[in-house]
Amino acid sequence: MVVISTTAIPDHVSGALSRWLIEPTPGLYVGTISARVREELWSAVSASVGDGAAVLIHPADTEQGFALRTAGQRRRHVVDFDGLQLIKFVASATEPAPCSSETHSENVN
Repeated sequence: MVVISTTAIPDHVSGALSRWLIEPTPGLYVGTISARVREELWSAVSASVGDGAAVLIHPADTEQGFALRTAGQRRRHVVDFDGLQLIKFVASATEPAPCSSETHSENVN
């Protein structure tokens, strides 16, 4: 089984995905396809994601039993931790950086 979740992808990519997979909710594609078709679809999605984002989840011979791939700008990044794929959250550019008392202390006399 393959799952592809997309955000803000071009219509032609959505059309290509819907030829091979079903779309139970907008931007979520699910189906059973060969590894070759999966690679071709992911290549098309990742090449044209633009300002959008996409995540591919597919079976793999790992401890977790699946693999994750991402494309586009996302706050969540996949990192490998001793063979496990985990999600790392990254602060967005619009969020203020956390401050400590040493960096923002004012001298009041």
